Formats: sequence, structure tokens, C-alpha cells
Amino acid sequence: MIDVCLLGCGGNVPTPDRNLTSLLVSYKGKKILIDCGEGTQVSMKVLGWGFKDISVICFTHYHADHVIGLPGLLLTIANSGRREPLYIVGPEGLREVVKGITVVAPVLPYYVELIELPTNDRSYFEDKIIQICDIELRAQPVYHTMPCLAYSININRSKKFNVEKAKLNNVPLKLWNLLQKGESIKQGGKTYTPDMVLGEDRRGLKLSYCTDTRPTEELVSFVKESDIFVCEGMYGDDEKLSKALENRHMLFSEAASIAKAAKVKELWLTHFSPSLVNPEDYILSATNIFENTFLGKDRKVSTLNFK
Repeated sequence: MIDVCLLGCGGNVPTPDRNLTSLLVSYKGKKILIDCGEGTQVSMKVLGWGFKDISVICFTHYHADHVIGLPGLLLTIANSGRREPLYIVGPEGLREVVKGITVVAPVLPYYVELIELPTNDRSYFEDKIIQICDIELRAQPVYHTMPCLAYSININRSKKFNVEKAKLNNVPLKLWNLLQKGESIKQGGKTYTPDMVLGEDRRGLKLSYCTDTRPTEELVSFVKESDIFVCEGMYGDDEKLSKALENRHMLFSEAASIAKAAKVKELWLTHFSPSLVNPEDYILSATNIFENTFLGKDRKVSTLNFK
């Protein structure tokens, strides 16, 4: 299972009721953080999931509301006792940004490895997977006022052991466990492979996160069939379209249209404009298009389980 927490749901600047948009994902003792605006670590402290096991921090882009919380968080992770390497992923410019904002955190007791992804080369992302234990992390360039990425987190589910298939293929009982773990074994002049004992593929889990961008066809394909799709809803009112076009953000209705086209299970709206005081006043503009739409709120939590 995957535990998911939307640490904050605000855009541009924090407000008394909203931290800036950030997402925390926990799976088998590993944590992935996407975006780290001002106040992110405060929301994490309230949540209580801890800091030490953050393995990867992903940045969508480098506007201040998505990155300025990084120095304090790195120091808090250091104080938690972490000594293992930590990875930071982001579009081009990552090294320059991290170097600049970590001047106030120059010495850390763990190594920080930077993974900079070239958003100007879309072919690069076709087969690019960052593997973190059982987690597959993918990225996709989107359309904002600066280089920006959407992310998806995929957990593949292992195939179920098929006793009848193992017997039909005359696989010795003592080899079953090793084959189930994915090993191939030679014995008695014969090679036994995992496909001789395993059943059909089983659906895994998929979580997608996207902010800030205008809608794109590539984004629909990228988030297709996500269990949860966390997407920006900067503006609730459709009459704000000209502003959304100017600033390359999305309306509630546009996010809902992507969710519907991509056949996701749930849509979480986030990254609300500070001027959007009551997002609930506009929820119908999304639910009329995609019924299973939910408004984000600070520390909104869900657990995804394999079916």
C-alpha cells in the first residue's frame, strides 16, 4: 500500500489557512517528496510521519513557492540522524538553484545527489524511469512559464504464484520459492524460469502529480488510469480563463476534463490562488465533468491498496 499526503494546497504565497503545495508519499519505509515550498517542513511536523526516511525530493519547477523550503528541510533531515544519500530531481537549472538556496545549509552529514532532467528533449522521457526499490518514478515536461515537470509514481505488483502451472510444468517443489522471487535456475540439464510458476500480470498502483501548467495532450497520456491524480486548480471560475492562459495555469474545469479523458479514479485539486478564498463555491464546475473530484486541503491523507 501507498500512503499519500497533500501537505499543502496553496499557490503563489502561503496564507493563514493554506501551506504551499507539496506532496509526500510513503511506501515500504521510503518517502518521496514532490515540491518543497515555504512551510513544507512545518506541515510535515504536524503530520508526524518523520523526516529521516525521505529518499527523494522532486521539484516540478523553480518558482519560489515550490522550492524555498528546501534549506530548512535539509537541515531538519540532518538533525533526524540521516546519513544515507538523498536524491533531488528536477528540470534543467537544478544545480544552480540548489547551490544558490543552500548557501545557508552548506554542511550536511549525508551526500546529496542531483538528477537534472532535460525538459527540452521530450524523447528523453519516453523510457526514463528512476528506480527507487519497488518504486518507479517517471517525469513528463508540461507547459508553464518556465521549464516544468509532472511526475508519476508507479508501484508494480508481482505476479501471483500459480500452483497448477508449476505442477503442469513439472517444476520441483524445492524451486518454487526461488522462481517466485524472479530467479531462473538450471537443474538436471533443464532451465526453470519464473514464467513457469507465475500467473498473469496484476494491476499495480499509480499516483500522478501535476502543477503548474496548461492542459496538454501529453499530460492526459501521462496520468492515464492513475489511482489518484493530484492536479493544480489555480482558478475555480471559468471566467478566469484569460488569466489562466496568461499565467499558464489551469481552471477547475480543465483539470476535471483531463481526469475524465485519462480515466483516473480520483482527482485532487490543489495549488489554489490566494484570491480563491472559498474553492468549494466552484467545485461543481469540476464535478459536473468528473464526478470523483475532491478539493485539496492541508494534510489530506489517503491510502492506496492493491486490489
